[in-house]
Amino acid sequence: MKQKDLIHKCKKGNRAAQEKLYRAYSAVLYGLCLKYSRNKTEAEDNLHDSFMTIFEKIHQYRFKGSFEGWMKRITVNTVLQKYRREEPLTLITEVEDAGEHQETSEMQDIPLATLLKYVQELPAKYRITFNMYVLDGYTHREISEALGTSVGTSKSNLSRARMILQEKIKNTNIHIA
Repeated sequence: MKQKDLIHKCKKGNRAAQEKLYRAYSAVLYGLCLKYSRNKTEAEDNLHDSFMTIFEKIHQYRFKGSFEGWMKRITVNTVLQKYRREEPLTLITEVEDAGEHQETSEMQDIPLATLLKYVQELPAKYRITFNMYVLDGYTHREISEALGTSVGTSKSNLSRARMILQEKIKNTNIHIA
C-alpha cells in the first residue's frame, strides 16, 4: 500500500491502516523519543502519546512536505508539552557568552550507547535543549519559542549541557583503540 493511500485510510479511522503506519514508523519515532527521555520506559510512553496525537491530528496533514518530518515534529512537540506540564523549565541566569563549542575528539570517540546514557542523565532543560540543537538541528530562536524561554537561556542551557557532558566524558575511563 502506498503511503498516500495509508494516510487517507488513517484519516478515515481505519484501525488496520493505523497499525501499518505504527509498524512503519514506530522505530524511527522511538529513537527520537529515546533522545528526549530519561529512560526506555519513558520513551515508550512518549512514543504512545505521540502516536495518539498523530492519529488525532492526521486529518491536518495536507501532503505538503515530508510525512515523516510532520510526524517527527508532532513527536517532539508532544514530548515538550509533557515536560512543560511535569517539570517546569525554570529560567537560569543567562550566559551572554554561551558561544558555540567545538565537539572534542573525546566526544567523537565515546561509544554511542554511553553518550546516550549521559544525555539521558542531563536535567530536563539541558537534555531537551541539547537534543533540539545538536541532534535535531533547531535554532536557538526555535528552541526558545518551543520552551517559552529566551534565546540567551537556550544558549546558556546548551553550553551547560555540553560542559556537563564533557565532564562526564573526561571522568569516564573508556579507551578506544
